[in-house]
Amino acid sequence: MPAEPAYVIVGASLTGGKAAETLREEGFGGPIVLLGTEPERPYERPPLSKGYLLGKEEKSSVYVHDQAWYAEQDVDLRTGVTVTAVDPAAGQVTLDGGETIGYDRLLLATGASPRRLNVPGGDLDGVLYLRTVAESEHLGSVLRHGGKVAIAGAGWIGLEVAAAAREFGCEVTVIEPEPVALHRALGPELGGMFTDLHREHGVTFRFGEGLSEIRGSGGSAAAVVTSAGAEVPADAVVIAVGVRPNTGLAADAGLDISNGVTVDAALRTSVPGIYAAGDVADVFNSLLGRRVRVEHWANALSSGPAAARAMLGQPVSYDQVPYFFTDQYDLGMETAGVPEPGGYDQVVYRGDRAGREFIACWLSGGALVAGMNVNVWDVSDDIQDLIRSKRQVDTARLTDPDVPLNEV
Repeated sequence: MPAEPAYVIVGASLTGGKAAETLREEGFGGPIVLLGTEPERPYERPPLSKGYLLGKEEKSSVYVHDQAWYAEQDVDLRTGVTVTAVDPAAGQVTLDGGETIGYDRLLLATGASPRRLNVPGGDLDGVLYLRTVAESEHLGSVLRHGGKVAIAGAGWIGLEVAAAAREFGCEVTVIEPEPVALHRALGPELGGMFTDLHREHGVTFRFGEGLSEIRGSGGSAAAVVTSAGAEVPADAVVIAVGVRPNTGLAADAGLDISNGVTVDAALRTSVPGIYAAGDVADVFNSLLGRRVRVEHWANALSSGPAAARAMLGQPVSYDQVPYFFTDQYDLGMETAGVPEPGGYDQVVYRGDRAGREFIACWLSGGALVAGMNVNVWDVSDDIQDLIRSKRQVDTARLTDPDVPLNEV
């Protein structure tokens, strides 16, 4: 009898871990090899800038599976190894130690890495990034000592770190070239709300400025200099200026690259037998009718299983509504859709905007393209249903809290 096919997953992440789980749930009985560069087994990243960073969640809570699960499910999990090459013609991957592993199907879940700031002083002690468990633990230990913290970037990670730093009693300055926080993610309307929230909690913003230099004392960061020439004292400097998809392995193997590894709606790359999912995948989203690369938790959670089913030959059309959540101070919110500037022509509100208990609705041509529920719960499914419908809505009913969302 021929040997059962072998499936290799590069990236022991949430995406990779859920893909392995789905392969077993769908009845695949062949070898599964799950390869990860980090020493940790697959884990979820949101707690790293939220509860785990704050010390409110145990480390055990971040993992996708218990350690025993991998042996029980006969998943060959190898941590602390790096795949250095993919050879599609030979159907094999090469590890940093020289070992080669053959595959019949390959999933690339290589994720993304923080963008580095190439500025003078960027290699000083106290210059921190946040992507891994180890980095979250180190950052948490720094913040617990209080002091002065400068954060480059007023995106989601920058703001969540700012909220954690303030909770630990640090003085916080956020440096951001855009005019408000989250400008690229949410536009000026809602970005302004988050700006106000952080100012109320003592965060100082320097908008319209970038970080130009980090000055040190005794080999450690002591201050930052902005593009406007201002010097801001800082014991710790957190760089939170976004991430880049880890496409190098795919590019070297000859796969098509766009804003990530180019995949179709079934998460298939340009090379037969190779799939990509998670942060690294630039997916044709059949609902949105265009390519989109999503870096958030829900995409990792959903695209890994979708890729696994596609690898098994099942029909897959990945059409998830992009979803994101955050918790900062006493504000919790969920966002569905893509409310990026240029993608909408109207923003309307439902509920108490001043009291920060409301739903923001981004419309394009009268149809809902994104919705954010702020301190309002159990409505995300209804928001996603409205987005999926693509129909024009009655804004008077949409903005009336007495009208159920599923009746708008």
